[in-house]
Amino acid sequence: MSLTTFGAIMGFAAEITGQAEDTYKVLLPKTHDLTLREVLLALSAEGGKSHSLMEKTRRENVTEMILEPISGLHQEDYEIDLRITDLVEDTDLLKTALALEEREKKFFSDVSSKIPLPEVARIFRKLAQKKQDNLTKLQSLALNQALKRKT
Repeated sequence: MSLTTFGAIMGFAAEITGQAEDTYKVLLPKTHDLTLREVLLALSAEGGKSHSLMEKTRRENVTEMILEPISGLHQEDYEIDLRITDLVEDTDLLKTALALEEREKKFFSDVSSKIPLPEVARIFRKLAQKKQDNLTKLQSLALNQALKRKT
């Protein structure tokens, strides 16, 4: 589905941030590593804040964006498989977290270059940067876990 309106983009943004928050809550009890658990807890809280921010941004800016056409964004480009019932190892949980953060980073970055309203574009740029920071943390954690397995 093409995301061609401000409302559709903001609705999808709210959907994926809410989905990330919910997924992290499901993953939390499955974690064995304390550091991973702390990171997932922080990501869950951040997901809740991002979800609220998307809803607020949509409410506050909808009248200014109602007639602005937007093209080049497709929901299918940001879909990921979130089957988490089979995940039992921390490495699997990390892979899921990495996929969620990568998806949101890509979406927020793509949207920031398409939204013609500067204030909203800035919000998406900041969120994309935060997602990049989260990816760096998760990648470091994945590397540490890989090193632990080798020793």
